Amino acid sequence: MRRGTRYGALLGPLLAGGATPALVARAARGLGLPERGRYAVVVLGMAAPDAAVAEGPDADGARWWWGTAEGSPGEVEVREVAVVLLGPAGPARAAARLRELGAGPGGVSPVVGSLAEVGAARRLAGTALLTCEPGSREIVRLDERLPAALLVSRPELSTRLLAEVFGPLLTLVPAERSLLVETLETWLECGGSVGRAAARLGCHRNTVFNRLRRLERLTARSLSRPRELVDLVLALDVLRLSSAPPGPGGVG
Repeated sequence: MRRGTRYGALLGPLLAGGATPALVARAARGLGLPERGRYAVVVLGMAAPDAAVAEGPDADGARWWWGTAEGSPGEVEVREVAVVLLGPAGPARAAARLRELGAGPGGVSPVVGSLAEVGAARRLAGTALLTCEPGSREIVRLDERLPAALLVSRPELSTRLLAEVFGPLLTLVPAERSLLVETLETWLECGGSVGRAAARLGCHRNTVFNRLRRLERLTARSLSRPRELVDLVLALDVLRLSSAPPGPGGVG
């Protein structure tokens, strides 16, 4: 694993996207990387731990090259970016390694097949980073967060979705709103089981049922109708990704 001015200069044109075949070939020679291979890009929202940039392949045989790249409009500030020539375990192992080292927040792109594609992969990794909950140290793969990635890619639609679906809910006092949101989240995590949600929340199952019915009345959406449930789940994602508790006007 390497970092430094020389490597950053070679990675920069690749990460920016649109590099010519000649630039790709030059970077491949300078970095000692094959032009074609299984690559992923990692974008971190904070500086990488020193252990993440130690010399040599990691335990999976993956090779990491660290640099920096300008963020796209709307992205959080990017501190460091890594191009990873993946080992057999693929991007899931790369993400796990960063979690083990205490890196994060960070986003990991899908696999691409050549160095020429790492610019597109960097943009996708940056989008994955935007799906991390504010203040968290999550390392997430884009393929695990596709619905949320769609939302963060269109913030004006996300704001509208939140206002349209959760508008009446957002007018409640924070403690009351948090109780209903927590109940919905727990019910979803429990696979729609009121009994399991009640056990996790430490209350009677009728209490959970009544809270969910109240949420349905406030949002004018039924948890038993798949399309309306999708609205509620997506609005919940927007609420989770808000940097501050929103008011009636939309995402804070």
